[in-house]
Amino acid sequence: MMRVRPARMSDLDRLVDLASSASKGLTTLPANRDVLEARIIESIKAFGTETDGPGGESYFMVLEDTANGKVAGTCAIYAGVGLSKAFYNYKILKLTQYSHELNVTVTSRLLTLVNDYQGATEVGTLYLDPDYRKDGNGQLLARSRYLLMGCFKERFSEMVMAEMRGWQDENGKSPLWEALGSHFFNIPFPDADYISGVGNNQFIADLMPKYPIYIEMLPKAAQDVIGKTHDETRPALNLLKKEGFRFSNAVDIFDGGPCVDVRLDDIRTIRHSKIATIRKIVDRTPSMERHLACTLELSGYQASWLYMNVVNSTHVDLDRDQAEILGLRAGDQIRFVTD
Repeated sequence: MMRVRPARMSDLDRLVDLASSASKGLTTLPANRDVLEARIIESIKAFGTETDGPGGESYFMVLEDTANGKVAGTCAIYAGVGLSKAFYNYKILKLTQYSHELNVTVTSRLLTLVNDYQGATEVGTLYLDPDYRKDGNGQLLARSRYLLMGCFKERFSEMVMAEMRGWQDENGKSPLWEALGSHFFNIPFPDADYISGVGNNQFIADLMPKYPIYIEMLPKAAQDVIGKTHDETRPALNLLKKEGFRFSNAVDIFDGGPCVDVRLDDIRTIRHSKIATIRKIVDRTPSMERHLACTLELSGYQASWLYMNVVNSTHVDLDRDQAEILGLRAGDQIRFVTD
C-alpha cells in the first residue's frame, strides 16, 4: 500500500538519495543534506503549529511504500510565497503603438519583472522514483496536496500557483537564459537556478533589469521557449491542467517556464471531494471501489488510494487491512474524492 504523509527526520538519508537521482531542474529538491534537513524541520513545525492564515509555512510530504517503509516520492505546499523573500516572475504584457503619419500599428510583447504572486500558495517539489511511476502513484502524490488544502483551507491562499520548469536542450542549456539572464549574472544557469531554488533570491532584485524587455528583440530561439515546458515536466503540467490550473501569462525569469494558477475552491480534487464517516471496517469485497482519500488530522495527515463501499452521502465502509495501516476506526471521518 502506498500512502502520503508528512516528512520525518528519519527520512533524511532516503531524501538525499532521491534528490541525487532527481533532475537538476527540480531546484526545490536539492541534493544538499543541510537544505533538506532544514526543509523537514520547517515542515514539522508547520504541521504542528496553529495558524489562522497562510504565512511562510511549507508542508513537505513523502510517498511511502508501507510494505517496506521505502520513501518513493516527494511533494510540497508553500503556503504563502514572497512574504519574507520576494518571489519574482516575468509577466508577458502587450504594448500596441500606432503612427498616424505612417498608418502603421505595431504590437509588441514585453517581459516585465513582477512579484504578482506575493502571498499566493505554491504547489511544487513533485518527484516520484521511476520504479514507482505506476498504479496511480503520481496522481496520489500530486492530489494529496489538494486534499490537505481542502481540509484546512484557512491555512492557504485563495490563489494557488505552480511554476513549471522551462525548456532546455539536450545539453541542459536554456535559450532564454543564454539570450537574457546570462548578461546580468556572472554565473552559469544551473547555479543561478539552484541559488534561487533554495530561497536565496536577493541577487535577483539586485541584478535583474528593472525595465521591460521587448521579446521581439530577443533571438528567435529564446522567443520560442517563453512559456514552453521542459519535456520531462509535461506529465506534471498535464496533472495540473486536469485540476483546473491555467497559464497565467507569467513565466520563470531564468528559463521562461510557464506559471499556472487556479482559485483554491476551483481545484477539481477539492470540488469533487466530500467528508464521510466510516460506518464499518470490513474485509475487502469485489464490490469495493478505489477512491483517493485522506485523514482529517493535520499532524497525522495521511492520503492513499482506499478501497471502500460508499453507503450513502455521509457514510462509507472501509477495507480492514488499509484501515489498520492508517490507524482508522469506525466512527472516524475521512475526505474522499468521488471521481
